[in-house]
Order: sequence, then structure tokens, then C-alpha cells
Amino acid sequence: VQLQASGGGLVQAGGSLRLSCAASGFSLGEYAISWFRQASGQKREGITYINSSGGSTYYVDSVKGRFTVSRDNAKNTVYLQMDSLKPEDTAVYYCAAGWTHSSAIATLTAPADEYDYWGQGTEVTVSS
Repeated sequence: VQLQASGGGLVQAGGSLRLSCAASGFSLGEYAISWFRQASGQKREGITYINSSGGSTYYVDSVKGRFTVSRDNAKNTVYLQMDSLKPEDTAVYYCAAGWTHSSAIATLTAPADEYDYWGQGTEVTVSS
């Protein structure tokens, strides 16, 4: 059972990246997915959420209008399209799977141990 984030890399400011969060050993379609990021020396922050069906999403203000979360349950994968990237988006990005009916998860206020699975993180660096 594994959740794996990938797709990170180095990009210039204003550029785009698409991150993937792929599940193996379980059906991702039963879970909500949240994306988090942690910049060097800073606390981890939740940035976006998508419920199990893909019909409900949530974004924090810092990424709203620039990032888009989506999912393909047939491929057991969730995506995070990141456009108009800024240097302050530089961080390690993580995905986590949790109960789709949790209001805390839906608002990115749930503690880490409320999630059932965590990916290992993928590094995004945005140069100015």
C-alpha cells in the first residue's frame, strides 16, 4: 500500500508544473486527497483538497486561481496543475488520502494523523 507524489522539478517563475499523486495497493477513488507543501524552515501547509468523486474542491487563497486539483479514479491518480508559479511556491509537495466525509479534511484543518496515507513528497523549485 503506497501513495506516491511525483512531477516536481525546477521551473522559472511564471511557468507550470503538473504533480501527480498515484496510489498502489488500494483504491484512491474511496478517499479525499489533500495536497500540502512545506518550504524550508517553515511549517507544512495545506493548499488544496478534492473529495473522492472530484465534485468538491477547496483551495487556500495563496494558490486560488493558479492551481487546479483534479482526479482520474480510473487511473488511481490525483493531479495538481500549477500555473503562474512564483518563487514563494518553492517547497516539497505532499499528497495525503483521508476520509471523504471529514469536514476537517475538506477545509484542510485536520491533523496529520487523521489522514490514512501520506505520499513521500516531491520537490518543486521556482526560480526568479
